[in-house]
Amino acid sequence: MTRTIVESATKTTIMGFDQPFCVIGERINPTGRKKLAAELEMGDFSTVEADAIAQAAAGATVLDINSGAVFSNKMAEDPRYADNNFVEPPLMKELVERVQAITDVPLCIDSSVPAALEAGLAAAKGRPLLNSVTGEEERLELVLPLVKKYNVPVVAISNDDTGISEDPDVRFAVAKKIVQRAADFGIPAHDIVVDPLVMPIGAMGTAGLQVFALVRRLREELGVNTTCGASNISFGLPNRHGVNNAFLPMAMACGMTSAIMNPIALPVGQKKLDEKRAELEAAGFIVPEDIDPELLATLTGLGSTMPRPGKEMEAIRAANFLTNNDAHGAEWIRFNKAILKDGEREAGARGRREGRRRRG
Repeated sequence: MTRTIVESATKTTIMGFDQPFCVIGERINPTGRKKLAAELEMGDFSTVEADAIAQAAAGATVLDINSGAVFSNKMAEDPRYADNNFVEPPLMKELVERVQAITDVPLCIDSSVPAALEAGLAAAKGRPLLNSVTGEEERLELVLPLVKKYNVPVVAISNDDTGISEDPDVRFAVAKKIVQRAADFGIPAHDIVVDPLVMPIGAMGTAGLQVFALVRRLREELGVNTTCGASNISFGLPNRHGVNNAFLPMAMACGMTSAIMNPIALPVGQKKLDEKRAELEAAGFIVPEDIDPELLATLTGLGSTMPRPGKEMEAIRAANFLTNNDAHGAEWIRFNKAILKDGEREAGARGRREGRRRRG
């Protein structure tokens, strides 16, 4: 049975067909997050640390550390700050050290810059996952020696010099090539985690069927674990969580063993609360000035003002139970008990008992 081992100094995560689904938290990534990138440029790692803690609490079993930033405000003093090859290696080292200091969740070192990958590998304790290698010859020659040197597993993305093919047979062939090339370096197939590349269902109606078929082939023919950027499937669509919640259990049933995703439901901000208050008051409702923000968010269906596990995590835990990768449903029961308050459970239990007596 294929097992991919990812470790911190004290904790082990196992990817495998007979293991609970591995959730790789994606939040520590300045790409597309201007506020986070600006904080990092100023040497402020408070959001990184908060995201690490929140993702671990929500159920992430690996934390992705992406250093993809340039420091535009520092370019005037040194133009090299516009170059990822200059910025990312020291930034990656700092990110890894900061996250390791506050959580024992294993890490995934994520960069397109080889020097940043090595900086992260050198700083990481245990056995991190490396993200990533592709089928491009230059990339294979740069990344696979690092995988071998540090004895770590690696994410293999199914694109090559020709780009990303819409043909699933081509993407499978690229994955097979990477597995074979890795073997030339003495890297076993169980240390290759293939990303078959999920296309947006809104742009390609067969995207779901394609990835399900690909995952089955990768499991049955290559015997490798798989991952994906889970939110890619719902890109550009309304109610993306609804699509993601259906996609993840279906992919798991086909053999997918991990996903790079956001495990937390982002907290409701003050702007949303103010908008909801104004909406209620315009409709004639009286909203007390001193109402607790969390109570307002809950009563109006906005969610929570605190980070909490997202709906995708609920779907994953249910799928773990249904695929017998959650023995006796222990994790499912524990998760749901944590959500309900003791008083609510007891009241519900009393109501059911009383209802049975009345019917009798």
